[in-house]
Amino acid sequence: MSSEVAARRDAKKLVRSPSGLRMVPEHRAYGSPFGLEEPPWVPDKECPRCMQCDTKFDFLTRKHHCRRCGKCFCDKCCGQKVALRRMCFVDPVRQCAGCAPVSRREADFYDRQLKLLLSGATFLVTFGNSEKPDTRVCRLSSNQRFLLLDGDGDDHREVEVARIAAVQMLTEGLPPGGGNARATGMTLQYTTPGAEGLTQLTLTASEDADGSRRQATAWLAAMHKAAKLLHESRDQ
Repeated sequence: MSSEVAARRDAKKLVRSPSGLRMVPEHRAYGSPFGLEEPPWVPDKECPRCMQCDTKFDFLTRKHHCRRCGKCFCDKCCGQKVALRRMCFVDPVRQCAGCAPVSRREADFYDRQLKLLLSGATFLVTFGNSEKPDTRVCRLSSNQRFLLLDGDGDDHREVEVARIAAVQMLTEGLPPGGGNARATGMTLQYTTPGAEGLTQLTLTASEDADGSRRQATAWLAAMHKAAKLLHESRDQ
C-alpha cells in the first residue's frame, strides 16, 4: 500500500452535529468497522413526556435526547455524560440510564482491549486447509480496518475486518478447581473479493520471546470482544 493511500485511509475531519463535535474519517468508506451511526432523534412533537419515567415536559422540566438511542427523556433520566467513542464524539455526551452503562462497558474495550489488538501477539496461523501452520505476529491496523498477519521477511497478509463473517473460540479443558476453559486459539471465517464461499483462518496461541502465551491469550479475548462489537454494528 502506498503512503498516499495509507494517508487517505487515516485522514480525519472535525464535524459538528446536533449531538456534539465528532472526529470522523475524511472518507466514509474508511471508517472503523466497530463504529455506530448517530441515531435519528425522536421529534419533539412526538414526545410530550419522558420516555422513561413518563414525567410531562413543561417550562421547568425540559426534554433531552440521548445521543446513543435518540429517545427523549427528562434530565433525571438522561443526565449522565459518558464517552461514546463508537460514534467518534470528541467529548462525553448526554446518555439515558439504559445506554450509559453500555457505553461505559465499551469504553473498556477502547481503553484496554483495543490496545492489545493494536500491539499484536504471536500465533501459529493456518490458512484454509493447509496442513502446516506459519508463525506470524497478528495485530489490528491503526485504523482498525484490517487484521495484519506478518511472517518472516516480506511475508505479509491481511484480512479486512468488515469481511469477517464468523468467529469461534478454541478452548481446552477446565482448570483444576473449576472456572472457565482456557482459550488456545480462534477460527475466523471471512469473505474474499472475487471468491465464492468463505475462507477460513485458524490462529493457535504461540509462545512469545519470553516463552509465555499470556499475550496471545489476552489478544484472543480482545478479538472475541471486537467480533461482538462488529456484529452489533452490522445489526444497527
